[in-house]
Amino acid sequence: MYNRCYHFVIQLDKKLFFAINQWHHPWGDKLVHYGKGTCCWLLLYLLLLYLIVRTFRRKAWLPLIIIAGLVIVCDQFASSWVKPWVQRLRPCLDADFGSSVHVVGEYHGLYGFISSHAANTFGLAMFLWLLLGKRYRALFLLFIWASGISYARVYGGVHYPLDVIMGAVSGIGWAHVMFRCYLLLKRYHR
Repeated sequence: MYNRCYHFVIQLDKKLFFAINQWHHPWGDKLVHYGKGTCCWLLLYLLLLYLIVRTFRRKAWLPLIIIAGLVIVCDQFASSWVKPWVQRLRPCLDADFGSSVHVVGEYHGLYGFISSHAANTFGLAMFLWLLLGKRYRALFLLFIWASGISYARVYGGVHYPLDVIMGAVSGIGWAHVMFRCYLLLKRYHR
C-alpha cells in the first residue's frame, strides 16, 4: 500500500512538473532569469528593513538577528540535512528525462528536495506576517512573492512541485519556531 501511494505521488509530481515546465515562453524565461537575481529584490529587502526599524526603533536588532537566524536555519535545513538525506535529483539532471526539461539559467547542486528558495522565502514571509501582519496588512503579499519564486523554480526546471511545496512547509514551520524564540527573547530584553 505504501509503495503504491509513494509511486502515485511521485508520478503525479512529475506530471505536474512537466505541465508547468513545458508551458514556457521567451518572455517568461526572461522574467524568471531576471527574478533569480538578488539585486532584483534589493528594494523589497530595504523596504522590509525600513518597516522593522520604523516599528521597533532601537530594539530592531532583535527581530533582525532572529530573521538572519531564520534564513540560515531554513537554508541549512534544506541544503545540508534534507537534500543529502533524500538525494532526489533535480528534474534537469534526471537521466530518464533526457533533454526534455526546459532549463532557465544556472542551478547549483545535484539534489532538489526540498527547495531552499521556497523554504527561505516562505519562512521570511511567515515570520514577518507573525511579527508585523497586524500592523501592515499588505505583508500578505509576501506569500504571493514566495509563491512566485517557488513557481519559477519549477518553471526553470530545477525543482519538482513537491520540492517547493515541502520547502514552503519547512520554511513556515521554522518561522513559527523562530517566532516563539523571538517572543521568549523579547521578554528578557525589555
